[in-house]
Amino acid sequence: MRNIRYTKLRSNKIEFKDLTIDFGSRTYIMGILNVTPDSFSDGGEFIGLEEALAQVSKMIGDGADIIDVGGESTRPGFTPISIEEEISRVVPVIKAIKDYFDITISLDTSKAEVAKAGLEAGADLINDVWGLLKDNKLAEVIASYNVPVVLMHNQEDCNYSDDIIREIRKSLRRSIRIALKAGIKKESIILDPGIGFGKTQEQNREVLARLGELNTIGYPLLLGTSRKSIIGSILDIPPKERVEGTLATSTIGISLGADILRVHDVKENKRVALVTDKIVRI
Repeated sequence: MRNIRYTKLRSNKIEFKDLTIDFGSRTYIMGILNVTPDSFSDGGEFIGLEEALAQVSKMIGDGADIIDVGGESTRPGFTPISIEEEISRVVPVIKAIKDYFDITISLDTSKAEVAKAGLEAGADLINDVWGLLKDNKLAEVIASYNVPVVLMHNQEDCNYSDDIIREIRKSLRRSIRIALKAGIKKESIILDPGIGFGKTQEQNREVLARLGELNTIGYPLLLGTSRKSIIGSILDIPPKERVEGTLATSTIGISLGADILRVHDVKENKRVALVTDKIVRI
């Protein structure tokens, strides 16, 4: 695993106003801010602007490099909302964060119109759980604003006709082609294996165990396992008690090449990243 952990592309940088991501130098922490009533772990906790800003302040103090704002739950069985409703949830929060804090903001959305509204409000990158495969206009919006994008692997079911890593690579390469064709810069693309999306628990564990194989695609990796059912299925405990399990997956992920961790519990994951980086990034 060690010889495929990092590729030459890990030396590329993404420049934001408030952050320079120097891939390969350390692990970056993306703090989750769900402004939704129905997210699986923290639904309803940060709907109010005051509560949202207090949580952002806490995450920044705990070491977050990026704040990921989401206005629509993507948990299993979630209820879809309209474009207008999603915009009304995320835009005021993004504007307020930009007014009060110097922090890079990611917008978690798969909709072109929501992305455009969020970027106009001050978002710095788009995190798409469908890897540009849902809304054919989203790639053009991202390219027009010249911002980075996280392309996540996802599918409607858990059926794979070939080896799961080969299938994920194939799907992610399709997402990359869409991005490049639209004009998104190669150095602005980050990949996410999509733990918890379109996969059984056994498949989730296999993907995490084989995460290093995705380094061969040649792009930075984001890992999102925080409080997810991959941990709950092993420990049989509710989401908010899955911190230790999350830390185990974060350590494994970093050792296999993850560059960004998307997490709820920033302080704990930041500390794990600092220690793990000192050991594996040598």
